[in-house]
Amino acid sequence: MPINQRDRQRKLPPTGTVRFKSSLNNTILDVMRSFGWQEVTAENGEFDFYWIDVTLMKELFDRGFLDEHVRISHFRNHYELCKKNLMVKNLKRMRKKVAKESGREEAAKYDFIPCTFELPSEYHMFVEEFKKSPGTTWIMKPAGKAQGKGIFLFRKIRDIEAWKKSSEYLPGPPDPNKEVPETYVVSRYIDNPYLVGGRKFDLRVYVLVMSYIPLKVYLYRDGFARFSNTRYTSDSIDDTYVHLTNVAVQKTAPDYDPDKGAKWSIIKLREYLTAKHGVERVEQVFRDMDNIFLKSLQSVQKIMINDKHCFELYGYDILLDSDLQPWLIEVNASPSLTASSKEDYDLKFGLLEDTLTIVDMEGKLTGRERRVGGFDLIYWEDAPVDSDDPTRLEGMERMRSNIYSNNSFLGCYNDRLQQLQLLQRELAAAAKAAK
Repeated sequence: MPINQRDRQRKLPPTGTVRFKSSLNNTILDVMRSFGWQEVTAENGEFDFYWIDVTLMKELFDRGFLDEHVRISHFRNHYELCKKNLMVKNLKRMRKKVAKESGREEAAKYDFIPCTFELPSEYHMFVEEFKKSPGTTWIMKPAGKAQGKGIFLFRKIRDIEAWKKSSEYLPGPPDPNKEVPETYVVSRYIDNPYLVGGRKFDLRVYVLVMSYIPLKVYLYRDGFARFSNTRYTSDSIDDTYVHLTNVAVQKTAPDYDPDKGAKWSIIKLREYLTAKHGVERVEQVFRDMDNIFLKSLQSVQKIMINDKHCFELYGYDILLDSDLQPWLIEVNASPSLTASSKEDYDLKFGLLEDTLTIVDMEGKLTGRERRVGGFDLIYWEDAPVDSDDPTRLEGMERMRSNIYSNNSFLGCYNDRLQQLQLLQRELAAAAKAAK
C-alpha cells in the first residue's frame, strides 16, 4: 500500500520488514511472527519495535535516544497509574483539584475507588478512619506486586501486627540504618460484591493509550469476567479462593477447572445483566465504567512522560457491587498475555493483533480511524468520541438490538475480522484515489 505524506514525516522502519524484540515468550510473540516481522535475538541487535516487560523498561529506556520510527510498549513512568499507591495518590490529587475548580458534583465523578490509605506513611490517618466503623473489613495489598501476592483481609487492628513486624514497619522518622519498609495500600473491602451463581467476579478490560498529549484512547470491545472458585461468604476472611479472583490465585485451588465457568466474556456478562436488570440500568453501568477509564487517565495526563515512541495497553480490573456500582481495583501495565484456554488465546491474539495494527509500524493507517478491529476510539484531542456508530450492531446482533444502545462500546458485538477487512478496502480505495 502506498505510503502517504504523514508516514514519510514520521519515518517508517528503514528496512522492508519490521525488526522486533520481545522480552515475553507468549501470545504476543505469536502475533508479531504472524505479521511477518523479523525477530531480533541478539542482545544488542537493532530493532524497530520492542514489546518489553515493565521490569526492564527503566533499566533499558529510562534515558537514551531512540530513532524516530522506533516504538516500545510502555510509557517511561507508567507506574504513576499502575502502582497502587501512586494511582490512589494521583486520583485523590485530581479529585481535590476538580472540586476546587468545578465543584463537588464534578469531583464526585472521581469517587470510584474505595477509601484507601498508603502504609506506613498514612498509618495514623488509617487508624482514625478505622475507629469510625469498628468491625469493618479492610484489605491490605503490597503497592508494587501483582497476581494476588501478599494480599490479606482483616477486621481488627491487632490483625496487622504481624504485617508491621514482617515489613519492618518504621514508626516515626526514617532510620538511615534500616531498610525502608515495603509500601502497602489498605482499602475498605467491598463486602457486597455482585454475585453470579453465588460467586464473586471482577472484570478485566483492555484500554489502549496511544498518546497522553493529546489524550488518545481506544477501548477494546471484548474482555472477560474472572470468577472465584468458591461461593462467596463474608464470614471467612482467610479463604483467598473466596475473596481473590486473580487467576494466579484461583488456579491453585484443588478443584480448579478453567473450562467450567472460570471466565465469562464481557459480551456474555452484559447480556446476563441486561436480562436481569434491563437495558437502561445496564447502559448506565457501562457508562460509569467508561468514566473510570477516562478519569483515571486524565488524573495522570499532565505528569505522564508523553514520549512519542511509547504506547500502553492497560488491563483495568473493575469490581461490581450488589448495587451495580463499578469500582476500580487496579490498573495493570502488564496484563497477562499468557492464555489459560483456547478461548482465552483467541481473545488475546485478536486483542494484540489489533493493538499492533493501531501502532501501525508499516504506515498503513491515516491515524484518524474510529474503529480498528475490536478497538473503538473513545477519546481524542481532549474530547470524547461520538459513539453513534452503525457498525456496533452487525448480523444476528441486529435481531437483539434492544440489548445495546449508543453508550459504551464495551461488551458490544465484536466483529473484528469483518471490520478489519472493511478497513483494508477503505484504505486501498483511498490510496487509489490519491494517485
